[in-house]
Amino acid sequence: MKKVLMAFAMLAWAPFALALTPYIKADSVTAGDVNAVMAQVEKKLQAGGFTVVGKYQPQGIAGNGVVIVTDKAILDTIAKIGGDTIVGAGIRVGVKADGTVSYMNPEYWYRAYFRSNYDANEAAVKGLEARLKTAIGAGAAFGGDVKADGLAKYHYMFGMEYFEDNRDLATAGSFEKAVEIVHANLAKGAGSTAKVYEVVMADKKIAVFGVAMNDPKTGEGVWVNKIDGAEHIAALPYEIFVVGDKIMGFFGRYRIALSYPALKMTSFGKIMATPGAIRSTLKTVAGAE
Repeated sequence: MKKVLMAFAMLAWAPFALALTPYIKADSVTAGDVNAVMAQVEKKLQAGGFTVVGKYQPQGIAGNGVVIVTDKAILDTIAKIGGDTIVGAGIRVGVKADGTVSYMNPEYWYRAYFRSNYDANEAAVKGLEARLKTAIGAGAAFGGDVKADGLAKYHYMFGMEYFEDNRDLATAGSFEKAVEIVHANLAKGAGSTAKVYEVVMADKKIAVFGVAMNDPKTGEGVWVNKIDGAEHIAALPYEIFVVGDKIMGFFGRYRIALSYPALKMTSFGKIMATPGAIRSTLKTVAGAE
């Protein structure tokens, strides 16, 4: 009888054990100016073997910043798999002026990014988790639950995009030309944007760029605040990426939903125009508009 009860208990807990959340709380640091807080986090990450490739304070989201780093083992894994897994090259760490620190949960995001390649490369992801924990701590996970085996084919609900859907922005004719276009448009602030970071693997013909969207009417400071999303600041920045001669960017109904899986439809209803606005911005960066 005892064994039967234990079996039922395990079944009852199984859905929770298999659920993942998008963010993890790190150890807090000393509160202060956001730049000073980011500097503390940068120092800890660098001491932990990470390379800082970008940082920024999203306009219109006061008291928040994001530090983006790379990890050699993950970069090597992405180079091995290739293609659109390049979106996972930047590891996002969010900070707040009150000293709160959080970061993207590696298993959650890389299950979504690597998809069918995740199991074969899980060791690299688990290694990253361990290094992040050592460098900046690992506390409570938060941000909503998604079943682990659902992330490879994640979509928020029927009719909304998957990883592969509605993401092509432009075709440049060559990888080099595609990177040149994105570089040039981010450098001149096309579409009220700015470059946050870049990772280019020229030998694999893949690249990713973090894009700050600063338009005062449609940018991050507008839509993130509408959904009270600053708690999940490690969702930013948005990416534009290059595979071969194609310039791509996730449609908002996938990327935002993946970043905020706990949001109710009433919250998404507040930003109905945002996916289209983001696509238009990214197309401008891609030279398509």
